[in-house]
Amino acid sequence: MPANMANHPAHIGNGVTHMHPSELQSFLQSLRATLADIDFEYESDMETVRKSSVDELFKQMTIRKLQEHHRERRMPCVAQLEHLQQRIQARAA
Repeated sequence: MPANMANHPAHIGNGVTHMHPSELQSFLQSLRATLADIDFEYESDMETVRKSSVDELFKQMTIRKLQEHHRERRMPCVAQLEHLQQRIQARAA
């Protein structure tokens, strides 16, 4: 998880402490931006590997590693994003 989220005053583990609605929206935007950055980096790395002239077996191993790394990096952000969206919906109800 990027340092900006880890150091966010409301970030604690997989949850978010009491936040003002505007802070929730700001944090939601931050999470979405972080996911976009992770996805962009992944796609860029994948394109580099696909275009490389290395052995096909090595390419496939590298692609699998990139996919796993991408999934691991996204999981905490996605979980927190879902939690945050639920909190926003609960407040709206």
